[in-house]
Amino acid sequence: MKYTPFLSGDELCRAALAMDLQWFASPEDEGRIFEPTDTTLRKAREEGRVAKSKEFIDAFGLLLPAIALIILAPWLLRTCAEMLRFFFTRINELDPIGDKVIAGVFFGYFLRMALPILVTGLVAALISNFAQVGFLFTTKPLEPDLTKALPKFGKYFGKIFSMEGLFNLLKSVAKMVIIVIVAYFIIKSKFYQLANLQTAGLWEGLTLVATRAAMLIIVVAVIMLALAIPDYIFQRYQFRQSLKMTRQAFKEELKQDEGDPEVRGRLKRQYREFLSNNIMKNVPQADVVITNPTHYSVALIYVLGEMNGPMVVAKGEDELAFRIREIAKANNVPVFSNPSLTQAIYHRTNVGEQIPIWCFNAVALILAKFYTIEQMHEKAEKMKKNHWVTGMGA
Repeated sequence: MKYTPFLSGDELCRAALAMDLQWFASPEDEGRIFEPTDTTLRKAREEGRVAKSKEFIDAFGLLLPAIALIILAPWLLRTCAEMLRFFFTRINELDPIGDKVIAGVFFGYFLRMALPILVTGLVAALISNFAQVGFLFTTKPLEPDLTKALPKFGKYFGKIFSMEGLFNLLKSVAKMVIIVIVAYFIIKSKFYQLANLQTAGLWEGLTLVATRAAMLIIVVAVIMLALAIPDYIFQRYQFRQSLKMTRQAFKEELKQDEGDPEVRGRLKRQYREFLSNNIMKNVPQADVVITNPTHYSVALIYVLGEMNGPMVVAKGEDELAFRIREIAKANNVPVFSNPSLTQAIYHRTNVGEQIPIWCFNAVALILAKFYTIEQMHEKAEKMKKNHWVTGMGA
């Protein structure tokens, strides 16, 4: 039978019965739509998963040792000269093969010169990590996990062709370009002297090369430190995106935290705020809004061939119900008054859930008042092309 907008009562009943439940297919993936809660963030931190920028650690780890090297350069040079003097003055007295004193003296001098730089690098690493994540000590990342040893080519391939992969590529290119430009200008300013080092004295040549190298390291480290700021912001964004929860995960966490009234209240407030913020996006996608004119409004949608039953995409009471009706009227979404059906669906169904089976026929009758089968097919195809995500709009 071909449906038209003008049908008799009997035809409407037959139309409702003809609306097979196989017209609907539940979505395979709700998607991660809820912001991570305090509990999720705490669990991630306990597992050692935190947002931090490796670029900030690298830049700071380069800057502080470079500054320490410049400050300690005179002392390091004197210590090196002292070591050479020690060995050259005893070159005929020491046995380099059988005398173990030589190795001890060498390593003594080596540690004296290397230890300050190594300690500075360690301090830089600690400071840069502490500045980003605070004090955190956990052995979770050190625990053996065989799943990490298995290659996940699909995951890596997906990361390459993602926003994160593009950002890392641009970051690497930017670092290369910066180093080349800085090196060019630093060398260009003393190009003539560097090109004629063979005519300069030992001390003059050593000083020239050392000052150019130190300047290059310092300037590059400072620029990299500045570039680490947007990288840190991006890493925090990516980290929070990775911790977003599906509706089911959010509900499970809500159940787990029910023993804590404060946590439960906070999670429920967050859930209500999320739904309220998405009404403007969800209601215009609805097929119909059913109302109890004085208190409740429920927005319903079904995608032909994609769902097992009509789904609630928005609901509210009092002021929120009035807002849903206003948004529906502004977007030409049909509004139908049915107090008993509205209250039944409102109290028994959450946003993103399918309505009870015993409500199907009543909702089918309402939908048949406003849509033909052809219109439902057209809307379903349009939503598929727009990659519609159930419960969240386009």
